[in-house]
Amino acid sequence: MSPVGQPVDRVDGPLKVTGTADYVADHKIDRLAYGYVVTSTIALGTITSMQTEAALAAPGVLAVYSPFNSLKLFAYTQAQNDETRPPLQDMEVRYYGQLIALVVAETFEQARDAASLIKTTYTERTPATSFQTGLPNATPPPSGTPVVDVLAPGVPSIDAALAASEVTVSATYTTPVNNHIAMEPHATLASWTGDHLTIYTVSQGVRLVVTRMANTLGIDAAKVHVHNPYVGGGFGNKWGNWAHTPVTAAAARALGRPIKTVLTREQTFTIVGHRPQSTQTVALGAYKDGRLVAIKNDGVSSMSPASNFYEPVANLSLSLYASPNLHVSRRVVRLDVPPTTIMRAPQEANGSFALESAMDELAEKLGMDPLELRRKNDSPVVPSNGRPWSSKHLDECYRIGAEKFGWSRRNPAPRSVIDGDWLVGMGIGTATYSAGRGDASIKVRFQSDGTVKVSGTAADLGTGQSTVFAILAADKLGIPVSRVIPELGDSSSPTAANAGGSSSTSTNGPAVQLAADAARTALVKFAAETPGSPFQGKEVRYADGSLIAGDLSITFGALLTQLDVPAVEATAASPRVNDPVRGFRSFGATFCEVRVNRWTAEPRVSRMLCVVDAGTIVNLKSAHSQIAGGLIMGIGHALLEATHLDANGRFANATMQSYMVPVNSDVPPIDVHFLNYPDTYLSPLGARGIGEFSIVGAAGAVANAVHNATGKRIRDLPITLDKLL
Repeated sequence: MSPVGQPVDRVDGPLKVTGTADYVADHKIDRLAYGYVVTSTIALGTITSMQTEAALAAPGVLAVYSPFNSLKLFAYTQAQNDETRPPLQDMEVRYYGQLIALVVAETFEQARDAASLIKTTYTERTPATSFQTGLPNATPPPSGTPVVDVLAPGVPSIDAALAASEVTVSATYTTPVNNHIAMEPHATLASWTGDHLTIYTVSQGVRLVVTRMANTLGIDAAKVHVHNPYVGGGFGNKWGNWAHTPVTAAAARALGRPIKTVLTREQTFTIVGHRPQSTQTVALGAYKDGRLVAIKNDGVSSMSPASNFYEPVANLSLSLYASPNLHVSRRVVRLDVPPTTIMRAPQEANGSFALESAMDELAEKLGMDPLELRRKNDSPVVPSNGRPWSSKHLDECYRIGAEKFGWSRRNPAPRSVIDGDWLVGMGIGTATYSAGRGDASIKVRFQSDGTVKVSGTAADLGTGQSTVFAILAADKLGIPVSRVIPELGDSSSPTAANAGGSSSTSTNGPAVQLAADAARTALVKFAAETPGSPFQGKEVRYADGSLIAGDLSITFGALLTQLDVPAVEATAASPRVNDPVRGFRSFGATFCEVRVNRWTAEPRVSRMLCVVDAGTIVNLKSAHSQIAGGLIMGIGHALLEATHLDANGRFANATMQSYMVPVNSDVPPIDVHFLNYPDTYLSPLGARGIGEFSIVGAAGAVANAVHNATGKRIRDLPITLDKLL
């Protein structure tokens, strides 16, 4: 039976649970020294002096690098959604917690203790720290179109369309700064052999590291070798190469010693970026029967001067519901804060909270069931351009979800369902995320020990990409998944897709299939043409791990061993899809039940369901984990997570003790159902992305359930009990 679509255990699972998977911070090599990052204690200003004498005299200290004893780094030449400038090249402080020095010592403890001895003085300037204060002066974004209008013939403006609507609603929704909180901290180990750099670093794509290090260090990219086989979570902020990476590599070159730098948990709140704040004012106009006439979404995102990233949070309104009139605007408020960067479903996670809340507010005003309103406005084409969807079964997601969740039992009257001390409510949110397929190359190698190695520069952030490689190769080659060895995270491998944009499987999967076919062809040719082969001159075929000619059948491992050949391999490339005719997205419906304590107003999610239309599901087990993980993250987004910025530009709760994320006791029973319709316009494999899709709509579903339970519409995340009292 084909392993595709089955619940397959992760091939890297045993290594991870036994502690034998080496993450970056686990690596140790000869003569290793340790770096410790020193960060700024102001948000905006200029460094005027830095007293490093005591640190340099401390036991074990090898060097202190700062703007006064700088390491030569060249300007960044490509944007990676990280900082716009390399570290230590000027005296300017652009945010609280910026890297301003690196202490290198024989041990981590010596470097850390010496760092505490450095005294820095500044000329301070008053930072901009209030998003709300900056809103009246919000400006167009540095990239992208500030305003998009799609209007029906004869309609002069979106406001005219709203004015002509029979029913309208309008409200403003806000979201705070969120942080990624991956289990693995950011780390880099750099070692030089002559002018060749070997670097172990946390990354969502090793080729990204090669490019950045070559440009920033001024060396040939062919002389940079990056290793990163295991990544302990990322959610976006391991895409870029943050300040500690080039400075560690440059320090290792200057000292002639390998250096490892691991960020502290507090430093991961500042140096490596965060999800921006946002506000959206959403106005919906509709006929009395619920058909939408107009959607207007004016979105504003915070943005840091240290990075170029912002979230065009209103964009989702162009893609989800059928409406003849659409308006989206994008503006930014520049704050003197750590870099803003991508975080799981950038724009869609925040954007869907506002749009899904507004849809429920419209349903209430219409006296209509929120699910029925969504079904009535399910669009068979891309709302903004009229292109047909490559594959869409959202209505089936709604129908199956309603049946499985018991939506018919939902009482539309808020505060009407009481279970002891708890008010109970149900909510829904539509999930969607863009789908794509880029370029990818993969190598498949038949080995004499009877295993098959599948290699590509892809990254596995805990998403199960390694197991996807093994499943697809095993399926094509007719061998057990256990005999396939995935090799990811090595820059010397063929260039596969980085882990981002929910496109790893949709891009790399077809390349794995093509490479397996090419390797099988190469193996058959090898068997038939190699001198001394028992198949030489025969008509050979391959089946289920063996070469066959007539009555002769030999496993590929035995054949290679007999001929004393270590391996036969082939590499194949899969092209990107650039279809100007169709729209590509994953779709789904998230249902949520919330209980709110009648006396304390404590909100609790009691159960969730997500029905998913994301094309072919390669591994049922890890796909379920991906969706459940996104829903759990959505619970945090809705009820718990917020990074608080004080007037001095400092994140006041930059620890895992004070930044609240869901833990086991916060997680309810979660059900996931996949439709599993292949999207063959995207690829023969038919798989679309699910990693980011899974958080979209979750916060809106929770907020809508809270309203159904309590009658209170909370438009500012997170929904904490003080807002419900």
